[in-house]
Amino acid sequence: MRKKSDLPQKTCPACGRPFTWRKKWERVWDDVRFCSDRCRRQRGQQKSPAA
Repeated sequence: MRKKSDLPQKTCPACGRPFTWRKKWERVWDDVRFCSDRCRRQRGQQKSPAA
């Protein structure tokens, strides 16, 4: 069994946070780009500047 710290890791381009490999991503890990559905939905949206 692998330790959680030994799992592969990527950085989400939407939020900039690191995320680690999950069992459900086993077959598609190379295609996974975003850490969550929320980041995937917001990928094209720019955050509005604070007024």
